[in-house]
Amino acid sequence: MGGTPVLAELTDGVVLRRAHVDDLPTLVRLLVADQLGARRDSADDLAPYERAFAAIDADPAQLLVVAATGDRVVGMFQLTVIPGLARRGARRAQIEAVRVAEDLRSRGLGAAMMRWAVDEARRRGCALVQLTSDRTRLDAHRFYERLGFVRSHEGFKLTL
Repeated sequence: MGGTPVLAELTDGVVLRRAHVDDLPTLVRLLVADQLGARRDSADDLAPYERAFAAIDADPAQLLVVAATGDRVVGMFQLTVIPGLARRGARRAQIEAVRVAEDLRSRGLGAAMMRWAVDEARRRGCALVQLTSDRTRLDAHRFYERLGFVRSHEGFKLTL
């Protein structure tokens, strides 16, 4: 988006910037293109995504980032800073919704996005970065492990 400040310049003309509401259709398509998102998300009705975007955008603890080349959004992730009492009151960063356009995978873009997210978490005073990944996403697990993430916990979820 013209006028949206660049957070970082990556490789091959790709920049990171805050997501803008005009990016939503593309962001939802990235979510739907994922093997799990195809079952959970839908581009048919953007209203719930618009409400979520407004809440994320208004919260200073949230950062929804897009990777873009020119006017094309080619990746995304959400970074959330969570204050806590554990670990001597440490802040932690949660990374979610990491997506890269299929035609640009395995070129280092995802790794560059994650390195920036980790550096941003450090800049925001976080003591650790955490993420979850569905147990069926074996390629994603290898990717995160190559970046230094360690399988340290067993996760639990309760759908409401």
